[in-house]
Amino acid sequence: MFSRSILRATGQLVVKTGASRIVSNPTMLRTAVPAISSIIKRSYHEKVIDHYENPRNVGTLNKNDINVGTGLVGAPACGDVMRLQIKVDETTGRIEDVKFKTFGCGSAIASSSYATELVKGKTLDEALKIKNTFIAQELSLPPVKLHCSMLAEDAIKSAVKDYKSKRSGVKPTIGPDAHISPIIASHATA
Repeated sequence: MFSRSILRATGQLVVKTGASRIVSNPTMLRTAVPAISSIIKRSYHEKVIDHYENPRNVGTLNKNDINVGTGLVGAPACGDVMRLQIKVDETTGRIEDVKFKTFGCGSAIASSSYATELVKGKTLDEALKIKNTFIAQELSLPPVKLHCSMLAEDAIKSAVKDYKSKRSGVKPTIGPDAHISPIIASHATA
């Protein structure tokens, strides 16, 4: 926390040191706090604020579902952790549903939310082409927050990789290598 902060507005001074606060005019403090909040909000692009305050596709999918891929990534430097899950329609090969949970700053949450909107309806190959630079550009992320968009790209890649690894263990249902259930096999020979 800040050990000392000073605010000068309309010629009046507020000094905060530790737990004590010296205010020359309490009315000034009541008007200064919303003004500071407004300045902070203006430093973020409207899209970041929108995705942070109204995140899309928050939640979880059944990770045991063979059609669900889960990507879990984190940034040790800042402590952001992002989980992104995709559900792929077997017949079309398109991502039919996507959910995320992110523990991190507003830019990380906004990047996750925006990434879910980008991947929904895309094929796996199309989803893998989504780059962090596009996410960062669309959200107007400042350079110090680029790692948030990198997490989103990595989460997409990780979810696709998990989905593909699950599917590689599935036996084909048609063709020469098809897996026939013992129940069906016993009825076929009877």
